[in-house]
Amino acid sequence: MTKHKVEICGVDTSKLPVLKNEEMRELFKQMQAGNITAREELVNGNLRLVLSVIQRFNNRGEYGDDLFQVGCIGLMKSIDNFDLGHNVKFSTYAVPMIIGEIRRYLRDNNPIRVSRSLRDTAYKALQVRERLISKTSKEPTAMEIAEEMDVDHSDIVFAMDAIQDPVSLFEPIYNDGGDPIYVMDQLSDDKDKDSLWVDKLSLKEGMYQLNERENTILNKRFFQGKTQMEVAEEIGISQAQVSRLEKGAIDQMNKEMFE
Repeated sequence: MTKHKVEICGVDTSKLPVLKNEEMRELFKQMQAGNITAREELVNGNLRLVLSVIQRFNNRGEYGDDLFQVGCIGLMKSIDNFDLGHNVKFSTYAVPMIIGEIRRYLRDNNPIRVSRSLRDTAYKALQVRERLISKTSKEPTAMEIAEEMDVDHSDIVFAMDAIQDPVSLFEPIYNDGGDPIYVMDQLSDDKDKDSLWVDKLSLKEGMYQLNERENTILNKRFFQGKTQMEVAEEIGISQAQVSRLEKGAIDQMNKEMFE
């Protein structure tokens, strides 16, 4: 079978070497003893790892060459900091570092500019969130994160919302097998008062079919204009649960309204 030649940053990916664990350990020992050539072999022998990671970001609209170069920076950092004494596979250690490097690149090149102080608050909050999850084995609320950081609750909510990826107007939000409904289909001109009150009337009618919690979530989200994090804080569940319940409620309403 003929291998397809795929080049990225001038590298023929079909010819990239793959190192065995024994070879990796020996090269790490040589590198840590000062052998520069061993480091180069470790980089070249793990480029396939970078390729596998950047495939997760294919839908971000970024050039593959750019992501590959950034991923290589993460790979080199992981090689330089890897400790053989930790008895863990190199790939297990390297993948999170490569992903982290790519995410920082995407964050810093986001077309929607967010102030440095706001980003710092948000990413500190994410670190605190991970620490609290490890400690309590449950999703912390925004209030708990704020208390841990000793900052105002509203600052955490605002910062976390600010770093969320923008949503395309052509993002499909519902599809029953026919024409999908996009985000832009849900937007309207506030001047169109007749259309506005009819839409709200239809929405309220559909909400009668929901249970109490789903009704509360949609009311707070779409009539009171609150964020998912604010709703999660108010009703005492995680943002992920709010998102899941909100989506399920909207799907149910769509079925009731359009069948």
